[in-house]
Amino acid sequence: MPIHYKLYQKPQPGVAGGGQKKWYALATLGEELTIDDLVRKIEKFSSFSEADIRGIIIAMENVIKEEMTNGKVIRLDVLGSFYPSLSSVGTESEEDFTADNIKSARAIYRPGKRISNALLRADFKKKK
Repeated sequence: MPIHYKLYQKPQPGVAGGGQKKWYALATLGEELTIDDLVRKIEKFSSFSEADIRGIIIAMENVIKEEMTNGKVIRLDVLGSFYPSLSSVGTESEEDFTADNIKSARAIYRPGKRISNALLRADFKKKK
């Protein structure tokens, strides 16, 4: 199944009036898969029960959440890795910077090679 896309026009950054506008692709997202959907699909590829799979997913979420809030990188082999990232307000000097300058923290996900390679080989289809 291909990744569907639509086109959007974007002006040239930093040019008054937009400069030369170009067209770019934007992925249109398909249906959403829930935990229930994932559990059913995983059941087909394993000997684990629905309860086992659901328990593992919940436990994994709890461990990732706990370890990322401790500043750790979570490497999940072929799945990829999660790590924390910060956004902050700058200060004139290093001494002026405090934790209050940090605006937010977020999770960054970097897919493993198998997932990245699968996306490189994906088919694309323009959405009507």
